Amino acid sequence: MTLPENTADRTFQVDLRGLVDLLSHHLYSSPRVYLRELMQNAVDALTARHALEPAAPAGSFGIRLYADRSVVRVEDDGVGLTEADVHTFLATIGRSSKRADGIAEQRGDFIGQFGIGLLSCFLVADEIHVVSRSARTPGAPAVEWRGRGDGSYTVRTLPASARPAPGTTVTLTPRADAAEWTAPARVQHLARHFGSLLRHPVTFDDGSGGSAVPVNPEPAPWARTYPTPGARSRALAAYGEEVFGFTPLDTLELDLPAVGLKGIACVLPEAVPAGRRHGHRVHVKGMLLSEQAEEILPDWAFFVRCVVDAESLRPTASRESLYEDDTLAAVRDALAERLRAWIARVAASDPELLHRFLQAHHLSVKSLAVHDDEILRMLLPWLPFETTDGHCTLDEFARTHRTVLVTSSVEEFRQVAAIASAAGLGVVNGGYTYDRELVHRLPEIRPEVGVADLDPATLTAHLDPVDRETELAAAAYLALARDALAVFDCDVALRSFQPASAPALLVDSREARHERTRSRLAREQEGGLWGDILGALQQEAPRAQLILNQLNPLVRTAVAIDEPELARTSAEALYGQAALLSRRPLRPAESSLINRSFLDLLAHALRKDS
Repeated sequence: MTLPENTADRTFQVDLRGLVDLLSHHLYSSPRVYLRELMQNAVDALTARHALEPAAPAGSFGIRLYADRSVVRVEDDGVGLTEADVHTFLATIGRSSKRADGIAEQRGDFIGQFGIGLLSCFLVADEIHVVSRSARTPGAPAVEWRGRGDGSYTVRTLPASARPAPGTTVTLTPRADAAEWTAPARVQHLARHFGSLLRHPVTFDDGSGGSAVPVNPEPAPWARTYPTPGARSRALAAYGEEVFGFTPLDTLELDLPAVGLKGIACVLPEAVPAGRRHGHRVHVKGMLLSEQAEEILPDWAFFVRCVVDAESLRPTASRESLYEDDTLAAVRDALAERLRAWIARVAASDPELLHRFLQAHHLSVKSLAVHDDEILRMLLPWLPFETTDGHCTLDEFARTHRTVLVTSSVEEFRQVAAIASAAGLGVVNGGYTYDRELVHRLPEIRPEVGVADLDPATLTAHLDPVDRETELAAAAYLALARDALAVFDCDVALRSFQPASAPALLVDSREARHERTRSRLAREQEGGLWGDILGALQQEAPRAQLILNQLNPLVRTAVAIDEPELARTSAEALYGQAALLSRRPLRPAESSLINRSFLDLLAHALRKDS
């Protein structure tokens, strides 16, 4: 395509104030990151200096921070900048020195790689003052750069005395509205927060005349030496408690040499609420990246919180989260394997710790066992479930029940638990997440145990029939009860079962209710397209069943009622009470029936008393 003759190439005009506003509201989470960006630039400069002078002793170069009420200053002994570097890197948004000067191939050695970190200083100051001297060019003069929030800047060279040694000093004059983030105590706190694990010495001076204090006086706890393994374990646990504010149930040391990752995982002493995930504290090359990095572990690992420091993880542009790439995926898989190995070790060697762990985190372990055959084999017998024998492990339950029945929903279990227990049936509540699937896999671990889904026929087969004479005496009442409850597609039967305190049992499944609803809709829509579709799907709708307990005194009194209306009302009340005991959601018609039958029985009792 040929451009018209009057067309000329133009460059974008950048509104620096608008760009700073964009960064402060959408890239960075808080103005406090300005200090992290300055410290990060200093660390990268020191990294480049060590690459330039590999023989320099460790700790010979460092970072010094200064803050009083008027200025914030960050000084480093790093590689520094020449005048050409200043024009190229400080005055060009988005260009990083880590991409040039023959060090692009070493980008993995640096934290910042996006060339926008210095702009964060405009979140707290209107002017940035930089004085730098390059270590790459012998005899290079010092260079001064002043950048302002309106997008203008000045550059000039200074005599060597202005900066006798290589390195860089960045000075900010804070705005009045930034006092919260630039006060000396806050600067010292932020320096420790972001830089406590940095490998270069960092000091802070508050301008009070005292000596500078170290920000990171000790290396990371996993990088120290200890007299005994026990002392090491206690030190790592104490560090986890200091960072997270809880005493870990146990502490795992993490070490992935391939990506230069070291750290700890602290096992939470209490269960995590459903749907809530704790973030992890991630450092990259010693600099704190995020306190809420969820992506470092898989979803099922919400029973731990981690502190890690890594060499090869890649931060996003904001340096507040991790970039999702193959390296992060590999790290996540490797850390997950470390957690599996810890569970296996505890299961094999520390039953007391295993018991406390499963008490708190059985849901997390169940989610893992569903997809991990090794964990399933190790831990399934020890996982707690809700059963007709109370809350117990499957191993305990299988000792007394060679056939284990499992319900498909919580409401189904609650309907049948008392009666099944009295009948000697072993039933497990399979309505909770993962439970039904896991119980069905029990024969893989205990071949002598059978597992089957509970169905109404299994339960009713264990209810004793009444004798023929009792059945005939109750026939009239049962007929009235069936007629009264026909609107709910409910049959009525009379049986004898324990406990005698239970007047009635409502046997009804969610699937049966859905099928009856579909049948009703098909009848209502008969003749239309929707009716034809529902009709094609329609099966013979299973009916609910209200089973009255002949052993219950109230039922024996009810079946002997000779007043038809009172008999109907009592049947409705028994249905309503059984529906309430099932703890399933009531339909509007059922709620209305319960209210009406209660009021009718109350009115009858009052008339009788008067």
